[in-house]
Amino acid sequence: MREVTVSRVLDASPVVVARWLDPPTIVEAEGSFTVETIDEQGNATVVVASGPGMQLPLRFEERDESIYYTQEGEQGPFSHMETWIDLEDVPSGTRVTIRSSVSLAAPIPFGDRLAAWKRKGELKRALDALVEEFGDVE
Repeated sequence: MREVTVSRVLDASPVVVARWLDPPTIVEAEGSFTVETIDEQGNATVVVASGPGMQLPLRFEERDESIYYTQEGEQGPFSHMETWIDLEDVPSGTRVTIRSSVSLAAPIPFGDRLAAWKRKGELKRALDALVEEFGDVE
């Protein structure tokens, strides 16, 4: 398993950024999948996302003031994937930190390294979408 982290400071308050970070918007901003369905399940939201030749459920919930989501079940490219999005109020705006832990489902050499590289690209695209929406200060 590998972990990747990306971070940026946005020119907006945490409240404004948090409103933008709903589950379907996050999935679309990562750029690998499109949203097929959204199912509210008590304190969680399950987004079924689809991409080339696959569908996977992503379970979103609030945990310790973070947005937390994981690939649910055994469908999808990862044997394990969980992600945390943290917002920190800083003097110049909001620091958004996205951290993800992944393992590739396919038994190939350097599979977890490949999974981390792919996942980091998705997280960077999500931050780029946030910067496009709010601007950055760094």
